[in-house]
Amino acid sequence: MGAAENTCMAYARDLGDFDAWLIGSGSDISSASRSEIEAYLVACDAQGLAVSTRARRLSALRQLYRFAYDEGFRTDNPAADIKGPGRPKRLPKSLSHEDVDRLLQAARSHGRSGSDRLRNTCLVELLYATGMRVSELVALPVSAARGDPRMLLVSGKGGKERLVPLSPPSRSALADWLAVRDENDAHARKAGNPVSRFLFPSHSKSGHLTRHRFYLLIKEIAAKGGVSPETVTPHRLRHAFATHLLAGGADLRSIQVMLGHADLATTEIYTHVLDERLRQLVLDHHPLARSASEK
Repeated sequence: MGAAENTCMAYARDLGDFDAWLIGSGSDISSASRSEIEAYLVACDAQGLAVSTRARRLSALRQLYRFAYDEGFRTDNPAADIKGPGRPKRLPKSLSHEDVDRLLQAARSHGRSGSDRLRNTCLVELLYATGMRVSELVALPVSAARGDPRMLLVSGKGGKERLVPLSPPSRSALADWLAVRDENDAHARKAGNPVSRFLFPSHSKSGHLTRHRFYLLIKEIAAKGGVSPETVTPHRLRHAFATHLLAGGADLRSIQVMLGHADLATTEIYTHVLDERLRQLVLDHHPLARSASEK
């Protein structure tokens, strides 16, 4: 289905948990009924699992039994009509312009070597300039950044690709990092060592900077920049990208495309910014609002 590796691993754990629960109840996954699936979800709720976790587990079961039905392994789909717990709509936590400026400034001086500092600057500049998911950022192939690009080709969920424009500061940071990275590659070739195909290579199993390492890195940069590390995550920089664009006048459809959301409804969590902008528009320009404020 083209899902990310982390998503596949989460679904595998969910199905394993369901299978273990069924065995404990004297049943098995191949013959489970709708009532047993519902009982399992009730048990998950009783364990105090988060709504998002229960929703994901139901999603995994729906996909499993849809596959079993489509392939003829079952004559029914017991999970088809089960309603999920629903997810409460929460406003995404973002970062202010001032906090982002501090992060960008701190990234330029954070690192043990000049190469590390250029890489860190490039990472934070690209994340804020494009709103990429952290998994998309760390796995960028170096080929996507060649030729001083105005647009960056990003491979997102389900293998779907999208083009995201780059800001002048992010292009400059990218060019600086590429120059050092290419120099490192040249030394590696001279020594007969292989070179990485990733923009941000590392010695990890994946061959590129890991999501976990970048998560820790952004915390370090936040601390250096005087921003509370508790308030800074890679995903909040993604939210900041969308929030600041919308507040600046961008339309939701464009933001949806740049974020790689399959459904516009997902992007609509940012409309609280639009509501505030419209409120301020009325306060600033409506004649009755102006006259009331002058009293």
